Amino acid sequence: MKKIISGKVREVYDLEDGRMVIVTTDRISAFDVILPTMITDKGKVLNALSNFWFEYTGDIVKNHMISSDLKDMPAEFQKPEFEGRTILVKKLKMLPYEVIVRGYMFGSMYEAYKKGEPFLGHAFDREYKQAEKLSEPIVTPSTKAAEGHDINVTLEYMKNDLGEKLGTQIEQTALAIYKKCYEHAFKNGIIIADTKFEFGLDEEGNLVLADEVLTPDSSRFWDLSKYAEGSSPASYDKQFVRDWLKANNLAGDPSIKEIPADVVEKTSQIYKECRTKIVG
Repeated sequence: MKKIISGKVREVYDLEDGRMVIVTTDRISAFDVILPTMITDKGKVLNALSNFWFEYTGDIVKNHMISSDLKDMPAEFQKPEFEGRTILVKKLKMLPYEVIVRGYMFGSMYEAYKKGEPFLGHAFDREYKQAEKLSEPIVTPSTKAAEGHDINVTLEYMKNDLGEKLGTQIEQTALAIYKKCYEHAFKNGIIIADTKFEFGLDEEGNLVLADEVLTPDSSRFWDLSKYAEGSSPASYDKQFVRDWLKANNLAGDPSIKEIPADVVEKTSQIYKECRTKIVG
């Protein structure tokens, strides 16, 4: 067994038998800096949400999950600190794209729209306010950069690179997952404005959903009770930490020593509320 990834949030171990162990930590990053203070139980929340969605979307696409039971993992992981944040997964040939599904007019898409420009090959069929629901969700991939920022590309770019058949399958699968999960979240008081998926291929060439799925770290979750078109809606994510950093002129500062306890507690509560609403 060897550790192959130590990311902003996750530690990934290769069991060298076609399986991997992924541990979701309580680390939090903002403005491209991994912050020095952990957010209590954040990793458990992200893990619980992903595991829920993997099972919920199993009728649409295969996923990489094998088990979340520590007894199925090497002895090194059969310890209390790994409980609730560790999964055993199938190793895949990962595709070099993040597949972003956008259901609402927001962020960089809204900036392009205000300038009257198409967004990554998508033209708009009518007038929109900020944060307004699109007529239909759209897919906008980005390339996964080993270093630096990912690069947004058009759907056509991805299809040309991966082949029309696989590219179209990815597009249709991502939209199907988004639509099914959107309805579940909406009924429980959360709007999934946009999200990103990652896919791989198994040894038989089947498309497989991997990484994390529909968490506050990979998605824009809005509180339905506070949602209003024409505004920037309240979100279930690390925005509370980002706002604190900006207010204290610490955004992007790698020398930050700690996050105050009240900011940690509030952020932890936001993540846990999201889990409760979606998972129950």
